[in-house]
Amino acid sequence: MDSKTILYESCAQMGVCLTDKQIEQFLQYKELLLDWNQKINLTAITEEKEVMLKHFADCVSIVSAVSLQKNTSVIDVGTGAGFPGIPLKIVCPSLHMTLLDSLQKRILFLEEVIKKLYLENVFCIHTRAEDGGKNPEYREKFDYCVSRAVANLTALSEYCLPFVKIGGELIALKGPEAEQEVRQAKKAIQVLGGEVTEIKQITIPYIELRHTLVLIKKVRQTPSQYPRKAGKVLKNPII
Repeated sequence: MDSKTILYESCAQMGVCLTDKQIEQFLQYKELLLDWNQKINLTAITEEKEVMLKHFADCVSIVSAVSLQKNTSVIDVGTGAGFPGIPLKIVCPSLHMTLLDSLQKRILFLEEVIKKLYLENVFCIHTRAEDGGKNPEYREKFDYCVSRAVANLTALSEYCLPFVKIGGELIALKGPEAEQEVRQAKKAIQVLGGEVTEIKQITIPYIELRHTLVLIKKVRQTPSQYPRKAGKVLKNPII
């Protein structure tokens, strides 16, 4: 199968049927990713079919497991090359998507992707998560926060939960050690106003890739001292 077909079939097997327009947007995204990757470090995965499965289908797997309501606000913390935010926006065009990253070069790449793919209601923030989570413009303003390959769940909860409204959700795409991470992060999640509601196992078709989605509901306001300053989150975890 060519890369286009493998993406379509992989997503279809997860219950997500891509339109021709969405497939075209993913192909453009792939071209931009591989082109820019020669100038700045965006991904170590450069083989076309692997990009389709390990990046795109992997991100789309969120939609197969979680019903993202129309017109809701989503922030992708530590988005990097746009994962999972841009694939989610392609598949769910009504989402109001905010992409947060600390590196200006990556923000420039994301702005180019947004422009070339004609994506509407996508905003980029160049800041650290610790600073963004303290900013009244973003604090507790989002229905969902999504994150992939950023940090262990204890630190990730401190980076992400401050952005989530009460009643909203943090959706963390984690690896095979997710359940152990959830146990280790139990106190941090509670302190930050969260509650684990579900742990879902995900298998990406056509590739030996198993991921776990950890769903954390925001049940209380995050105390004002969180997130702490850069460096503290990782050096002195909430345990």
